Order: sequence, then C-alpha cells, then structure tokens
Amino acid sequence: MAGKHFDERKLNRPYGVYREVGKISVYGFRFRQGGDMKTHKLWAWMALLAGVAFVLQFSITARAQDDDQDQAQDPPGRVARLNYSQGSVSFRPAGEDDWVTAVPNRPIVTGDDLWADENARAEVHLGSAAIRLGSQTGITFLTLDDNNTQIRLAQGSLILRVRHLDDDDSFEIDTPNIAFTLLQPGEYRLDVSQDGSRTEVTTWHGRGHVTGGGFSYNVVAGQTASFKGDQDHLDYDLNQVPDRDGFDDWAFQRDDREDRADSANYVSREMTGYEDLDEYGDWSYVAGYGPCWHPRAVVVGWAPYRFGHWVYVGPWGWTWVEDEPWGFAPFHYGRWASVGGGWFWVPGPVVVRPVWAPALVAFVGGGPGFHFSAGVGVGWFPLAPGEVYVPGYRVSRTYVNNVNITNTTVNVTRVTNVYNTVIVNRSTTINNITYANQHVTNGVTVVSHDAFVNARPVAQNIMRVEAREVVAAPVTRAVAVEPVRTSVIGAGRPVAVRPPAAVISRPVVAVRTPAPPVRP
Repeated sequence: MAGKHFDERKLNRPYGVYREVGKISVYGFRFRQGGDMKTHKLWAWMALLAGVAFVLQFSITARAQDDDQDQAQDPPGRVARLNYSQGSVSFRPAGEDDWVTAVPNRPIVTGDDLWADENARAEVHLGSAAIRLGSQTGITFLTLDDNNTQIRLAQGSLILRVRHLDDDDSFEIDTPNIAFTLLQPGEYRLDVSQDGSRTEVTTWHGRGHVTGGGFSYNVVAGQTASFKGDQDHLDYDLNQVPDRDGFDDWAFQRDDREDRADSANYVSREMTGYEDLDEYGDWSYVAGYGPCWHPRAVVVGWAPYRFGHWVYVGPWGWTWVEDEPWGFAPFHYGRWASVGGGWFWVPGPVVVRPVWAPALVAFVGGGPGFHFSAGVGVGWFPLAPGEVYVPGYRVSRTYVNNVNITNTTVNVTRVTNVYNTVIVNRSTTINNITYANQHVTNGVTVVSHDAFVNARPVAQNIMRVEAREVVAAPVTRAVAVEPVRTSVIGAGRPVAVRPPAAVISRPVVAVRTPAPPVRP
C-alpha cells in the first residue's frame, strides 16, 4: 500500500465546488497529479458527505431552536368574550385611551377594560367560567393566558361561576385592599365599595385564599368575609352568607341556563361561546361530518363571516366579530360546510380545551398588485372540514398543529406539510390546494380596503365580484393590510359614560405580577 496513502501535502486550496446549505458553506477539494486518484476521490466524497451531514444536523438543530423560540411567543389559546350586556356598558382596548360602547362577541384579552354603568349588567365568558358585572363595576383583565386569569376589580360587584380549575390554573381577583385567589371551582361574589376601602368576599360554593395587610386568610363555602382598610391596617370580619339580592338571582338564573345546555353534549364546555348555541340553532347528524350545528333563522344570502366586521387584536392581528348573539364559537372554532344549499358548523373532535383562532378563514386577493375588477378589495371564505388553517401571525409548529387538530379532523402530516411549505418557507400565497368553500356559490365575501380596515359592517359594504375572479384569485394566509386606529377600537360608538377617574387609577393588591398588555 506504499505510495497509496493520503498525502495532505498534495491538497490544493478549496476551489469551485462551493455550495450554500442553510448558513454553512461546503467545499470540495482538488488534488495534484500523482498518487491514487480513486483514493483521492474517495476522500473528497467522504469530506463532502461529512460536510452535508453536519449541515443537515445543524439545520435540524437550528430549526428546532427556532421552533422553541416561536413556541415561547405563541399567542394564548383562549380569550374571553362579552356575550351579554344590559344598560350602558363601555369597553377600552388594551393600550388605548378612549372608551367605546361595548360590542358583544368582541374578544377580550390581556389589558382590556370593561365598565358597567349605573343599573347596567354584563356577562363575560372565558371557557366554562362566567364573570358577571353588576351596577357601577369596573374591571381590567391584567392577565389572560392559557393558565392564568387575573382580574382587577377597582369598584363594584362581580359574581364568578368557575366550573373547572386544573392544577396549574390560577384565577385571581385583585381589589384595592386584598387579592383573592380561587382554590377550588365554585360560585363566588366580590363587592368593592365606591371609595375602594372595603371588600367583601362571599363564597357560596368552593374555597378561596385572601392576601392583604400582611396576612392571608382562607374563605370557605357558606362564608362572607369583609375587609376594611389598607395595607397598613386591615380589619377582618367573618359572617354567614347574606340573603340573595336581585343581582344574585340573575346570576343564578344564567347559571341554570348553562347547566341545561344541550350543546355541552357535542362540544367541550371550555369552548367559549357554546352556551348560546341551543337558543339559536339545532344539532343534527350530517353524513361525512357527524354532529353539526345549523343556525335556526338567518337572512337570505347569509354566509359565514359576512354579517359582522373586522378588528385588529394583538397579537393575533385581524379578528372577526360576528353580529349574531350566537356568533362566537362557530367563528373561532371548528369549520363550516355547505350542505344542500345550507351552511352547517362542524365543531370537530371534542377536546378538553380547543385552541381559539381569530378567524378560521382563508383570504383571497388583498395583497400588493392584486385588484378585483370592481376595485381594490379584500376577500375571504370559511375553511371547510379537514382544511388546514394557516395563521397569519408568528407561531410555532406546535401551535399550528394544535389549532388545527383541536378544531377539525385533519391528518397531522397534512398540517406539517402546509406548515413547512407556507410558514417555514415564508410563502405569502398558498398554492396547490383546492378549497371547497372558495367554489361554493356565494361562499366568498369581498369588501373594499376602506371598509375592511375601518371596522365597517361587512354586509352593508360588499363588493360585487364575479365568481370566476374569486376562484382565480390567489389564496393567502394573511391579508396584507395595515391597521388604522379604528381597526383597534372597533365598531363601538364613542361614549360619554366612562368610569370615574379614581376607578381607573386606583391601585390594587396583587399576588402575581400582571402580564404586560399586548399592543397591536
């Protein structure tokens, strides 16, 4: 074998074989004449293969690290919903100064404020939990994510019905002199005086923990605990639960309505908005889809995502707000199918807590350089069962998987392929996929750019576009439209009634550090 070993002195400098793989450069080598060329070629191929193997491993590792970073930035999988209001109820989005009339079905997120004025009431749902505001009550959602609910109650009365708490869930109400943490599911009431000096905690069912004045207390079922003073001096008094008043009776009637909800047999109670489906629609079995829900009375020409408006909610972006009182769950979970000329909502598999989405649609047009014959517009259509939802906001592979498999029956490999093709490769359009509802007569809705960004009622601002145009238009995962201030405020009218300045600025006691509000 003499004279046939590898001689590194015969190695030239790198030359022409230069490839970019990811962010790593792979070089080939050239050898001088003399010596065994087969051996030289073998070494060259070994060097090249080793380099490629390293690059592949680096690429996989880098991609995994990127996905971990994206997962840390994933938005919450749930939001709250204003589903009922009576009287003057005002709303202020996170990061804004102006108050507007509260609009039902508007998602409520970290940093949002609600105010129920004199003789007003409001009901907010967060999964199976009901949060009810009495007269002259102001709250702020300090934290609202997958496991933590933290509410600032500066003044007024709040009744809670919490049906479920996981071991890693936290539910905390912060008032000017105490913080109340729920230890068990149950029914609770908190009352804060107008000057903020007194807080009463009533526990009908369940158990909670009070922190304030340097001490902590447990409150159990059948007790009302009163706390008066501040952190320097806090007086404590314990009594039996008082007789129920009108606010209590109303709350218990609302609870009874939910207890009897037939829809809980078809979807999880943790699906925000399930409680209104019974009153406005019916369940039936549809071949190929299973149990489906059908709205009972809709206008001629009705289609999903047509009777409502768009708002911009951080961190998700463009979010649909439906007009109908039942219009929350069917527009943020599941899929829509056109069957026999009617629309059926297909909720998908029953899971403990499905992942909320801002709008389960695909957009058409709306991008730079694309125009419908009627003008510059933005179009969309509801996703059908089995079709992959591709978020237009930054998310991880895990999030894309969960937001799909908890809302429709879909092959995980299909979700992964779409994720790699569209999100990893940062494609603005979605190609080589046929969408069922894009081809349904009257299934695509198009409005002008101005109507879209200014939260105008969609049904009153529809652009008439020929069917051949919407079928031929490019499908995109996100609409390339920048929000304006009205996009964030939404469709609510400016209001003259807002909470007193003292209520807005009043500090509260907190056990947990509130999350920073997400600004659009």
